[in-house]
Amino acid sequence: MAQQLKEIDGKYLRRCLELAKEAVEAGDEAFGSILVDEDGKIIEEARNRVNEKTILAHPEIDLAYWAAENLSEEERAKTTMYTTGEHCPMCSAAHGWVGLGALVYLSSARQLGEWQKEYNLPEAKINFLPVEDIIKNIEIRGPAEGDLLEEIKKLHQKAWTKK
Repeated sequence: MAQQLKEIDGKYLRRCLELAKEAVEAGDEAFGSILVDEDGKIIEEARNRVNEKTILAHPEIDLAYWAAENLSEEERAKTTMYTTGEHCPMCSAAHGWVGLGALVYLSSARQLGEWQKEYNLPEAKINFLPVEDIIKNIEIRGPAEGDLLEEIKKLHQKAWTKK
């Protein structure tokens, strides 16, 4: 079960929000993610690029590939992925297979689904599952509350009104 956010998480989630904003400005969905090493350094970042590449170009997938190619198994296990939204099943599986460490997310898949209903958007083509139902033995923190959560909701709404 996901835990509440720690005070330090806000710093990294703000960077994810900046990346999500870049994605929306580029005509994409509002998702941004970063990988942080055990010393608290951002080592890689990505934003949604579905409109530029393919429907599979989620930032979490990009970060999982990057980690698999650039970090040892031990280094991967000590990373934390911060992201604007709880992983979809595809991204959860990539996170688990690559052996990344903790996951911290801003909004849950359930919240995103509720927001999409408010905008009368079509349902997703897949079933969203909680990350902990896919990845074994992982530390998860999220969703956020307050201003950060409102910011990502507004970014999603902005992306949806552009379509």
